[in-house]
Amino acid sequence: MKKIILTSQAPKPIGPYAQAIEAKGFIFLSGQIPIDPASGKLVEGDMHAQTERVLKNLEAILWEAGSSLPRVVKTTVFLTDLNNYAAVNEVYARYFPEEPPARATVQVAGLPAGAKIEIDAIALTGK
Repeated sequence: MKKIILTSQAPKPIGPYAQAIEAKGFIFLSGQIPIDPASGKLVEGDMHAQTERVLKNLEAILWEAGSSLPRVVKTTVFLTDLNNYAAVNEVYARYFPEEPPARATVQVAGLPAGAKIEIDAIALTGK
């Protein structure tokens, strides 16, 4: 069985996918880009601000699913420019201060809506 997770505290999907799916003790979160759920627009600002928004979106989805960031076991960070790697790490480290998840970071040619960053995640259920 799988359960679809949806919250208004994160951007609505802009395609035929769920914000997250819960299945067999895991939560599989779709990639989040720096869209403000209130305005539906990309956040303005530097890479720090954009990374912060992405992680807040992931956190909101996890809370809706009854989980939390410390339960994340794997993330994938997609960047349109690896020169932003250090800025992303500064913000990322604040959200995962202890026992950070496994992670892959890759540079991509482009992301939806002109975003510069996207992060997806896999988490364990529960708080």
